[in-house]
Amino acid sequence: MARTSRRERPDQETVLWPLRKECPACGIPMRVRYENRRTVVTLSGTQRLCLKIRLCEQGRCTRLDRPYRPEAEGAIALAHHEFGLDVIALTGVQRYRHHRSVPEIHQALRAQGVEIAERSVTNLLDRYDELLATSLTDSARLRALLAAQGRVILALDGLQPDVGHEVLWVIRDCLSGEVLLARSLLSGTADDLAPLLREVADAVGVPVTGVVSDGQTSIRRAVERALPGVPHQLCQFHFLREAARPVFEADRHAKKTLKKHIRGVRRIERAVEDVTDPQAEVVRGYCAAVRSAITDDGHPPLAASGLKLKGRLEAVADSVTRVTEKGGRRRRLSRCGI
Repeated sequence: MARTSRRERPDQETVLWPLRKECPACGIPMRVRYENRRTVVTLSGTQRLCLKIRLCEQGRCTRLDRPYRPEAEGAIALAHHEFGLDVIALTGVQRYRHHRSVPEIHQALRAQGVEIAERSVTNLLDRYDELLATSLTDSARLRALLAAQGRVILALDGLQPDVGHEVLWVIRDCLSGEVLLARSLLSGTADDLAPLLREVADAVGVPVTGVVSDGQTSIRRAVERALPGVPHQLCQFHFLREAARPVFEADRHAKKTLKKHIRGVRRIERAVEDVTDPQAEVVRGYCAAVRSAITDDGHPPLAASGLKLKGRLEAVADSVTRVTEKGGRRRRLSRCGI
């Protein structure tokens, strides 16, 4: 879609020169033959970059007439992109750290003074994902990081978004938290998973001292084939979830029983729906508190939703009791003429 508004005029211009003056192929000095200008939108404003381009003019050089651009250009913006890397970084932070939607990110960028269309926010999120994936798969960076700790403990798990779709298998190092491999597979058999483990073991450059998983049969067999002799244990979370399953079932039954006793909250809300006095406002507030308690589930096994509901309903009941006692005390004092 063509631009419908005039682009903001740059309020600053930066001249960038290549730091390298000799051709990287033949070592002969290169001359500045021409310059390019591009406009980049950054968080600090719109700026124009004046790029000095060098060329190698040696007839037998493998880089003959190939432009050598300023190195600093890549630290400001990607090639052929209108927005700077700082805008892309802020877009990714808003999405994945603050969990904001595309319209909310668009408003946040506009509040920062960035003139951007909402559809461009989606494009910037794609660029952020690509840059993040490139960073995570940088083998040199990972090898340097893992060499300092001397070993890795692999965690392997699969995520299937829907029945019939490919499963995304992720292998992560438990010590550093780095994702070492992520790949989609049509199936999760031992024959499919064993090559993934071997690939990671060969790439990390340090010993694999352990594997953690959910204990799936295909994963156990894959670990035996790819990493013989390496200890393999059940994930602590999965172990706790299985151990707490009887407690979870009892808690879920208790939650259903509690909900049966508060099903009349809607009837109370309808009784004060058209009433505007302060007492009706208080009643509506208590009804909203009860509804919030019902819908706020816990996350088993570490947070029992039934116990959480019980605690919140008891807090509401205690508050109602205190209000009732205060109201009764005031009525008794008024009868005595105080």
